[in-house]
Amino acid sequence: MSILLELHGVWAGYDGGDVLRDLTLSVPAGSITCVVGPNGAGKSTVLRVISGQLIPRRGTVVFDGEEIGGLSPRKILSRGIVQVAQEHTLFPDMTVRENVELGGFLLRDRAEVARRLRQIEDLFPIVTDRGGERAGALSGGQQRLVEFARCLMLDPKLVVLDEPSMGLDPKTLRTVLQQVAAMRDAGRTILLVEQNVRAGLSLAGQAVVLESGHVRLAGTGAQVLANPDIAHLYLGGAPRSLA
Repeated sequence: MSILLELHGVWAGYDGGDVLRDLTLSVPAGSITCVVGPNGAGKSTVLRVISGQLIPRRGTVVFDGEEIGGLSPRKILSRGIVQVAQEHTLFPDMTVRENVELGGFLLRDRAEVARRLRQIEDLFPIVTDRGGERAGALSGGQQRLVEFARCLMLDPKLVVLDEPSMGLDPKTLRTVLQQVAAMRDAGRTILLVEQNVRAGLSLAGQAVVLESGHVRLAGTGAQVLANPDIAHLYLGGAPRSLA
């Protein structure tokens, strides 16, 4: 399996303090890679480095064969990396369809915008079923699905999802995770940062556990989920060292 994104030997942080310390991780093309870890492990910092919001002090960030560390967020977006933030970002007074169309803001060809919208409607029926309604009238889970749909308007190579389960009830969470899998099945590569460890690892082909700014454990989602140390740390039980 080819590697779409690789961070190698990355050091990065804020105000002179490194949060990521010699971090190396890879995201295989066509996969769902899930990153988990305790608060302060560096998950958000990884996303900021990938999106261009934070420039690494050392190390490389290679996407689709090109070094992108240090590029602006707009240039990284144009390369094919789209991120769905943890917080809801729809415009509540605009319709669902208008919000989705805004995802194609870099496109100049209106016919191409319409073509991509039709493709997205096939993957996300909510865009058709609720397209004329105000986005603010949707539930949190429905808004999350519309945000997924919007991010596909630029036909990204990599979709980065920052804790999409945040605030969702179990039934809605299942629907959202099914749509994440559907995006993968439609050919997207997904990088998922998830605080719901069991749900995220169950979905992932590859899993990465961060601790103190570096990778402490990696493997398939099933391998990491079955690791007894992960069970103790995240799924109930007395904390133990990952060593």
